[in-house]
Formats: sequence, C-alpha cells, structure tokens
Amino acid sequence: MTTQSLAFEWTETNRAWLIETPIRIACFIVAALVIRWLLFRVIDRVTKPRPAREEGGMRLTKGLRERSAARSPNASARRTQRAKTIGSVLKSTVSVVIVVWLVLSILSELDVNIAPFIASAGIIGLAIGFGAQHLVADIVSGVFMMMEDQYGVGDIADFGEVIGEIESVGLRITTVRDMDGTLWYIRNGEIERVGNMSQDFAVARLEVPVAVDADLEQAQTVALSAAKQGTRDSEIVSEVLGEPEMLGVQEVTSSHAMLRMTVTTKPGAQWGVQRHLRSRVLGEFDRAAIKLPMQSWGEALAGPR
Repeated sequence: MTTQSLAFEWTETNRAWLIETPIRIACFIVAALVIRWLLFRVIDRVTKPRPAREEGGMRLTKGLRERSAARSPNASARRTQRAKTIGSVLKSTVSVVIVVWLVLSILSELDVNIAPFIASAGIIGLAIGFGAQHLVADIVSGVFMMMEDQYGVGDIADFGEVIGEIESVGLRITTVRDMDGTLWYIRNGEIERVGNMSQDFAVARLEVPVAVDADLEQAQTVALSAAKQGTRDSEIVSEVLGEPEMLGVQEVTSSHAMLRMTVTTKPGAQWGVQRHLRSRVLGEFDRAAIKLPMQSWGEALAGPR
C-alpha cells in the first residue's frame, strides 16, 4: 500500500472527526444561541409594560390595565416588578433547557452514549425533587401569586396569623411589617389564604356607642349629618369614594346602643377615615347633648339632685 493510499484512507476515516463533527457542533451552538436570543426577545416583548401611547387600539387589554391601575397608587410599579420577575423566571427556564439540549446533542455527535446521562439526570432530578420540594412549592406559589396579582409591595394584607404592610415580594419569600414593627418572613408555599385590604376599594366601618336612654332617632340623624360633613374636610376628602350610609342600631346592651355607619374609601384609607369621622361624630354628639354611655352611668351614680 502506497503512502498516498494510506493518506487517503486516513483522511476518509477521520474526515468526520476533523471536519463534519466540528461543523455540526458549531451549527448546534449557533442554533442554540439564535433560539435563545429569539425566545428572550419574545419574553421581553410579552412581559415588558407598554407605554400608554401604544395601547390605544387594544380596547380589551387597555380596560384591564386601567382597572388594574385603579387598584392602588403604586399599581404601575407592581406591574413592572411582576413582569420583571416572571420574565426572569422564563429566561432562566429557557436557558437551562437550551443548555441541556446543547450538551446532549454535542455528546451524541462525539459518539458518547448519552443514555446513562439521561438516566442519571432522572435519578438526580428525583432526588432533588424530594429534597427541595418545599423550595419548589414556594417558587411555584410565588410565580402564580405574581401572575394573578394577589398582592404587592405597599398593600395591607391579612395572612392569617400576621396582618401588616407588605415590604417585599419574591418568588420564595414575602416580607410583612406588622403594626408593632415586627418584620415577618413568610414562605409563599405556606400561604393558604390572603385577605388584601388594598385592592379596588375599602369600606370604613364606623361604630359609635350612645346611652340606651338617649334619643336614638336623633342620634342617628346627628351622626349621619356629622359624617357627611366630615367627608368634605380637606384631610380626607381625597380618600372618600362615596357618601356615608347609616345602617342603624347594630346592638343594644344594658349599658349602651351601638350605631353603625359605613363609607366607601380608597384602598388602605379606611382606618384614617374612621378616626376622623369618629372624632367629628363625637363632637356633634356633645354639641347636640346626646348622652354617651359613660355620661348616663355618671348621672345614675350621682343620683337625683
């Protein structure tokens, strides 16, 4: 066998390793990069909040955005944060899937038996799934919570054992500051129910006690008039969304009768409106000589004069 024939045979035998395999591997890498870039562009386009000028022709989505923005003053910031977080999760998932596909494809081109790798990956994934099931549950719950906009930073929410202002929202942990200043770290996977007090609107429930021997009709008239005047005060006029409504006598005991009123307010403003209107009602009771429970007791203890 001549040297030329040996060289030809060697070239034919190793052409796949020297030329074809590197070219295919390079094509796989280029394809992975292109697919990743395209998917990232799609994710950015889907999750990026659009400016108002681009929303004119989309009536359905425009209405949804307007209702979402009306929920709270920081609705736009919440929407941006939610979109950024979801986009980050989607990009991470895309990157992992593409890298796994690329590595397996390259190994297959190098004539490496990938069956053991796939089996090992399945076993390792199963072990990680058992060991990190709480972590996975937290992240999945966090993703769905953000997609559904259950709550956001700045909302006042009831998580069961904790009621307070939400300071941060993550995929795994939500932090809440309660009225005593304690910062609570709550795993998203452990949240079974949430009462959000900062969405759409709130109702200020105003309860005022009066003496059982007071004129209840007059007390209701004075209380409702004082509440209506109070809602026009500069301190709370921007927080009130409706007129006060007198519901009547809520309960009667041996010591007092409880009058109840309600007024619709902006989210999170119900407590300030309650305090302000309660002060106005009590002031009007004093001017109208409507007795409160303690005054009635005092007169009974003092006896006839």
